[in-house]
Amino acid sequence: MRHRDRSFHRHEFGPGGPPFGPGFGFGGFGGGRGPRRRRRGDVRVGLLMLLAEEPRNGYQLMQAIEERSGGRWRPSPGAVYPSLAQLEDEGLIRATEQDGTRLFEITDAGREHLEQRHPGTPPWEDADEPEANRELRGQMKQAAVAMMQVAQAGNEDQVRRAVEALSEARRKIYLILAEEDEGTGSA
Repeated sequence: MRHRDRSFHRHEFGPGGPPFGPGFGFGGFGGGRGPRRRRRGDVRVGLLMLLAEEPRNGYQLMQAIEERSGGRWRPSPGAVYPSLAQLEDEGLIRATEQDGTRLFEITDAGREHLEQRHPGTPPWEDADEPEANRELRGQMKQAAVAMMQVAQAGNEDQVRRAVEALSEARRKIYLILAEEDEGTGSA
């Protein structure tokens, strides 16, 4: 049996991990963790909640969950489409054809199911995470997109100025932490 090439394992980067330092692995910003895996029931509830708002196709459902979770949850097609098929088999949603696109909409039975069994917080909201953390994560993602655009399309002067701006932003962020530490008396 042939073994697949696994050249992106963390240990192959060397003792310090990836060249970006600890916590900046391929899983995203902070802690090296990627999007949290969710239970199949979370996907089903999320799909029903979104379809209760308006009909959507599978791709729109995946995008909406990712946007509403601030990028923390990105359900794969392998999680979404089987869940949609199961919800349809159970009569909780139905598929319709509109302008050559397959849309899903919630049925009355689906609305009743949602109201009776899942009246609480949507699964893409993490009740334990403060709003400020969600905002910070969103800004980090937007900054990363801007950096990639400058790296790919910027001229030498634009890249140099972007490096300076990032360096200044990093210094200011560390100063914020230093001020907090000084104010609380911690080191």
